[in-house]
Amino acid sequence: MSTTIKVNGQDLPLGGASVHTTTLDWLRDRGLTGAKEGCAEGECGACSVLVARPGIDSPTEWTAINACLVPVAALDGQEIVTSEGLGTSSELHPVQRELAVRGGSQCGFCTPGFVCSMAAEYYRPTRTASAEEDCEHGPNGFDLHSLSGNLCRCTGYRPIRDAAYALGDPDGDDTFAARQSSPPPPPAPTRLTVNGAEFVRPEQLDDVLELIAECPEAKVVAGSTDTGVEVNLRGVRPSLVVAVDRLPELREFSIDDEQVRIGAALTLTEVERLLAGRVPLLEQLFPQFASRLIRNGATIGGNLGTGSPIGDTPPALLALDASLVLASRRGERTVALADYFTGYRETLKAPDELIRAVLIPLPLAPLTAFHKIAKRRFDDISSVAVGYALDVVDGVVREARIGLGGVAATPIRARATEQALVGRPWTERTVREAAAVMATEGTPLDDHRASASYRSAMLGQSLLRFHAQQLHVEGVSA
Repeated sequence: MSTTIKVNGQDLPLGGASVHTTTLDWLRDRGLTGAKEGCAEGECGACSVLVARPGIDSPTEWTAINACLVPVAALDGQEIVTSEGLGTSSELHPVQRELAVRGGSQCGFCTPGFVCSMAAEYYRPTRTASAEEDCEHGPNGFDLHSLSGNLCRCTGYRPIRDAAYALGDPDGDDTFAARQSSPPPPPAPTRLTVNGAEFVRPEQLDDVLELIAECPEAKVVAGSTDTGVEVNLRGVRPSLVVAVDRLPELREFSIDDEQVRIGAALTLTEVERLLAGRVPLLEQLFPQFASRLIRNGATIGGNLGTGSPIGDTPPALLALDASLVLASRRGERTVALADYFTGYRETLKAPDELIRAVLIPLPLAPLTAFHKIAKRRFDDISSVAVGYALDVVDGVVREARIGLGGVAATPIRARATEQALVGRPWTERTVREAAAVMATEGTPLDDHRASASYRSAMLGQSLLRFHAQQLHVEGVSA
């Protein structure tokens, strides 16, 4: 069993780390103070570092993650690079140099986080120069969304954008680019026990199922983007943490004539790239799901496993008529997502079961959309989320599935609205009548994000907006 992590090229022992010690705290305790704690919940990016992960387009890809959320035990045997490891004051990394000369750093608190996120995009294998600069990509192919989740309070974002767009390609002597041609370290089977708490990384799915059968209260984590917040802000201390993020059985991906199969431990970034736009509804969802830093760790399995009524993936997956594969020592079973949620943060999943995969049936409905209503445009929790999937033939709605989040104790299907649409012409009159029905769906509550009346109003407006958007697309196509 490995008990070290390679940090900036040096093997460092885990030392006296506890089960719940975050990677951020562990790094700072070792004098690597570039990464900072700004929010302790993955919203500011000050803590971001680079991790060598299995790549889709190269053997290794440098992936930026929030170090404040990930327990350091989860990186046992892995390879990390911090802002200090990218360059020095006498020999700056190209990302550091561009940020400095273009005024992208003032107080410096957020700069190391921007450096790591920018470096991950700098080394993205598919980044290529584009003919024209747009609002999201520079002429060097740099995707500005790669910096999402990093907040700057004093410099402003234009010089940071200018630095990103000024970057060229890594040169032939770049050791970090060369590193990508060989695979990352394999996951180390880990068993860390400190003060009665235990962190375990099993090698096989059967080992995980055995553990959770014996200890149903075990906390299963992949990206730890939800559990990390519970640990940091609410003082939650699970007695047994089981890491499943690198289990091959949970990282399967396939598309055939009948369905799309998405492994529960694939990160949202990986799913987005593997799908490559082949599920348009999810393609709309991904940019609105938290930030790139979060999506680099968060998984669909984790988002569904919490049973939260305000998770972003359930409304979209409900509209896609998705099912879940649940695994236990007793075998596997497939359940419809529409039946999965049974109460507030309660599901059909038994304590000894694990979500293995998400199944999306094919063919897909031709008219789809994902609407997220939140206080911030990006990187925020939904007040209301809506997923649409409609099949309109000869101007008549033949099938309609609408998933809702944030308006009931669980994510729900808008069954009454669906019935109000099916069999009727896809016209403004039909949609207005159905929108009035949709405004009555669920049992919305008043809370600090939105009032019940606002949520209801947004449901009706969402359907009207969806119809107007489709008319606009059809007009443009014509």
